[in-house]
Amino acid sequence: MPPDDNRPPFFATNYIRFLGGRNTLFTLLILILIGLVVFIFREVSFIFNPLNVFMKTVVLPVVLALILFYLLRPVLRLLERFKIPRIWGILIIFLGGIGLLTLLSVLVFPFMREQFQNLIEEFPDYFMRLLNNIDQFLRNSFLGDYYTESNFNIEALIATLPTSIADTLQETVTGIITRVTGWISTITGVILSIVIVPFILFYLLKDGDKLPGYFLKLLPPRFREDTKEVLQEADKQLGAYIQGQLIVAFCIGVMVYIGFLIIGMDYALLLGALAMVTSVVPYIGPAIAITPAAIIALVTSPFMLVKLAVVWTVVQLVEGNLISPQVMGKTMYIHPVTIIFVLLTAGSLFGVVGVILGIPMYALLRVIISHLYKLFKRRYNRYETDLDKQYDYTEL
Repeated sequence: MPPDDNRPPFFATNYIRFLGGRNTLFTLLILILIGLVVFIFREVSFIFNPLNVFMKTVVLPVVLALILFYLLRPVLRLLERFKIPRIWGILIIFLGGIGLLTLLSVLVFPFMREQFQNLIEEFPDYFMRLLNNIDQFLRNSFLGDYYTESNFNIEALIATLPTSIADTLQETVTGIITRVTGWISTITGVILSIVIVPFILFYLLKDGDKLPGYFLKLLPPRFREDTKEVLQEADKQLGAYIQGQLIVAFCIGVMVYIGFLIIGMDYALLLGALAMVTSVVPYIGPAIAITPAAIIALVTSPFMLVKLAVVWTVVQLVEGNLISPQVMGKTMYIHPVTIIFVLLTAGSLFGVVGVILGIPMYALLRVIISHLYKLFKRRYNRYETDLDKQYDYTEL
């Protein structure tokens, strides 16, 4: 029997059209090829060890220089508006930074160091008094009988706590001594990275605005417009996040310091600096900052804990309703649930560095993926029109 010349092409058969047509099959083929590439790269991963070492060495100074670049670039542009040449503007910024660091090291750092040493010495006493207060409260509450008869006893915990702390310190010191070589190399790497930061920052401030143009020249002309749009959006997102987050963190630290001074909280400057540093990490940072302050307030007096709660509530309300909307705006709005998931995932994968850099990295990925999706829709809609003209799908 001769073959039927009126048979539809393979991609127009009912079964293939039911699966989604050629687009579905091509997508599956691409996924298989990606899996093969990942498998091959995994098998020859030893070839990329020098690249991994290079990235680990370079990433810290580059990240620090980028943060300072986005923080200082508006200052440099402001100086250029006053007809100051870029090189002289960079020199003024560096001299101002050195002067500010010198002023802080002379006026602020000695006082903070003294407060930090006193807090380290007295914090175990605060913690022990907190445990004693909890023990007395449980004994005198309606749960006293159950608490006394239970195996868990805070009094026994308090009795064994000094021994446990001594054992932990001994183990820690022993571990540090055995790993002293690794610690020395790590500290040396960090110091070298910090020393390199000013040089990278200088060239970023000098030629940072020209780098996208140099990169675009390396690409084929048909890709330049889309890549330029991605780079501009990524630059906007990163700049908004870094500048806004640092300004918000500074405002939180100042408000916490002033509020703690008003209520008479001990170690107000140190706790305000801790709140400023930890506020860089959304949601998790404030919880870390409030913990030592809550312990000190609870041991001092219940009324001090109430005053602390009032100060912290006022700070969070002012930050959430006034400062963040004005500073951050809607340039980088991310849903709070998304932020929590990003922080948890980045923290599990990369530790503290992941928690700090998780949000800006997520913003960059979102820019890239959203632009790729826009290109895909543009291409798909164009070819979908051609397919509609070629085949009639109304009979499905």
